This record gives sequence, structure tokens and C-alpha cells, in this order.
Amino acid sequence: MTARSIITRFRAYQLGTAGASYSLFVDGIFTLLEARLSNLSRPNLNKELAECGKSNVDVLHITGWDQDHCALTDLEEIISRYKPAMIEYPGYSPHSDTAKNCLKLIQNYQTTNANKGRAVKCIAITPEYIKGLKAAENLAYRDIVYHPRFLLDGESNNNSTVKLFRRGCFNVASLGDVENANIGAYLRRCKIFKREVDVLLLAHHGADCPTNSKAFFEAVRPSIAICGSQFDNQFEHPKSEVRQRLFDLDIPIMTTKTGDVLIQSLPPHSHKFRATNLIANSTKQSRVLDFVTRKSRWLSMNSDTLRNIYRPGFKGLR
Repeated sequence: MTARSIITRFRAYQLGTAGASYSLFVDGIFTLLEARLSNLSRPNLNKELAECGKSNVDVLHITGWDQDHCALTDLEEIISRYKPAMIEYPGYSPHSDTAKNCLKLIQNYQTTNANKGRAVKCIAITPEYIKGLKAAENLAYRDIVYHPRFLLDGESNNNSTVKLFRRGCFNVASLGDVENANIGAYLRRCKIFKREVDVLLLAHHGADCPTNSKAFFEAVRPSIAICGSQFDNQFEHPKSEVRQRLFDLDIPIMTTKTGDVLIQSLPPHSHKFRATNLIANSTKQSRVLDFVTRKSRWLSMNSDTLRNIYRPGFKGLR
């Protein structure tokens, strides 16, 4: 397999309130990550859609039911204004009245559209759903859902959806709020996850937890880490300990504290991308970094070398 030319854009939005909001545009498909919207982020989301030649959101991907990932009023506006054709929502049971109302809204949205003759896919990301997916392929342009492999009672954070978006020029890993050390250890053992993450969305908004540990960062080695965090948040995310670990490993971090983060593929859109930290609600830049996608390295290798990497000791079929 060779590297493909795929125009890819990622944006982390400054919300001005607790929570996170991201978008990913890959090969004509616009995905909104998290059901959050604010007066600060709305104009930039509209601009991003226009930049990508879109009027509606194709996919709404929600990692967890907590309010900072899925707020009822925000979800209502996203559904009515942007009309997603697909919604991927958490597979664990909502634990609050607000979250239950969010689930009802999604289900009603699917039913209402079906009655109008418009097919809308609404998918609960459950362990059963993940087990039914095709096995991940090495060096394929296919997204991978890693978690929840199992559900933990009363632990909404650790039931978050973990997904590697790998259809574009660069790969984006979304961790939601997972904190559990066993989940982090599992991801560190996943060969594709370890070798292909370019953009890592820090777990739980940059909290000091096992999925933001030195061991995790050392194993995954993302090109850049992104933190969706407001400027004056009560938890001081991303934590200074997390920043220090990234600094020690020479992994740059950009946050939405002072402005949006824009990451886009560079021509010929096959192996290079640029990350820009914007200043406030403007086009001014505070930092610009260029990278080479990690999977382009593997795609440039011959089949024998790849076989030894992915299947060490393999002597061939007998």
C-alpha cells in the first residue's frame, strides 16, 4: 500500500466554557466530535464547514454522556441546525436526567427522519458493537474503535469511546475521559495505536491520570498532543505534571485556552501536515509546527520489512 493524497483538516474549538469540541474533515466527510457548542465556537464551526464546502455535519461522534461532552441544549441545536446523517453515541446507560434526555433526543431524531424518508444512522458504541466490527488491518485507511471493550458499573469516564481516526493524511486519536490504568495499558499494547497516532487528544482534558502518564506517552509517541480546555477552568487542565511529561519527551502540546487549534494536511496531502495555535477569535497565530505523518514511514517500507515488524519471527506459510 502507498500513501494516498487525502485533504484532511482538524480543528479544536475554543468554547469559553467547560468542555471540548473538535471537528475532523477527511475526504469529503465532516465529523463533529462531542455535542458541544457555544457563542464563541459557533462562528468558527460555521467557517470551518464553509472552508470544507459543507453546510451540514456528516457525523456527530460523542465520547461520553457527561455534560462537558454532551449538553442537551447544544445537542438540540446541532441536530436542528447541522442535521448530522450519522450519530455515534456512548453505549453505556445515561446516569443523569440530562443525559437520558440526550439519548431520547437522538432516538427521536432517528425516528422523525425515518418517518420523513431520510435515513439517519444512530449507533450506540457498545462492547457488542465493537466485537461485530471487522478486525483492524495494518496500514489500512480504516478507523478503529478500541473501547469500551467492557462496561464498568458507575464509571462513566472509563466507559468513554476511544477511537483512532485514520482515514486521512494524518491520524487522530480520541480518548474521551478514560482514566483507567488497564485501559491505558491495553492501548499501549495495540501495535497500530502505538505506531500511527499523529494527533493525540489528551484524555479527560489533560487530567493527571494513567492515560496521560509518562509510560503512555512514551509508548504512543504522538507527533502532537491537543487539549480542549478553557482558560480559567477549576481543575487547571492540562495539569502541569502532564505538560512536563510531554516536554520531557519532546512532544509539543497545543491547547484551546487562548484560541482554536487548526491542523491541516499540506500538498500533496499524503504525508505532511501543519498545526497552528490561533490567538483568540482571530486568524493571528501564536505557534506553527510542521510534521511528517507517522504512517507514511511504514507505507514507504517494503513488504518483507513490514512483515517482520508486524509479525516478528514469521517464516512464511508451510
